Amino acid sequence: MLPQADFAAWLDGFLPGIGRGAPTPLLTPPVVSDPADPQIGHLVGLSLSSAAALRRLAAALPEGDPRAPVLAAAAREHLAAGLPHVVSGDFTGDHWLATFAALALDGPHGPHGPAGGGHHGTRGVGRVVN
Repeated sequence: MLPQADFAAWLDGFLPGIGRGAPTPLLTPPVVSDPADPQIGHLVGLSLSSAAALRRLAAALPEGDPRAPVLAAAAREHLAAGLPHVVSGDFTGDHWLATFAALALDGPHGPHGPAGGGHHGTRGVGRVVN
C-alpha cells in the first residue's frame, strides 16, 4: 500500500489524464457478445471485478481529487454491464459470477454511494453482509 499522496502521484502515470476527461479504455466495460459462451462470458467477470477495483481506487484518492468521480462513475458502468448476467439462469456464468458481484457490491460506499475520494473507513474486509 502506498501512502495516499504517493498513490495519487502513481495514478497520474498509470492513468494519465483521467481527471481531465482524456480517453481511457480501461474505464470502458468490455462488450460481451454472448455471455453464455464459456470463454466470452469471462468478460462479465472482468466487468464485475473491474467495478470493485475502480470503486476502491476512487475511495483511495484524497478528498476533492477530480479523478475520484471519474473512477466511481466507471465502476458504476462496469457494475451495470455485469450485474444483469449474474442471475441469467445460465449455469455457464451463474455458478461463479455471484462471487464477483458480491465483491463489486461490497466495500467503500457500496455501489451507489458517494463518488469516492477521501474515504478512510472500512474497506469491506471481514464484514458480514446480511
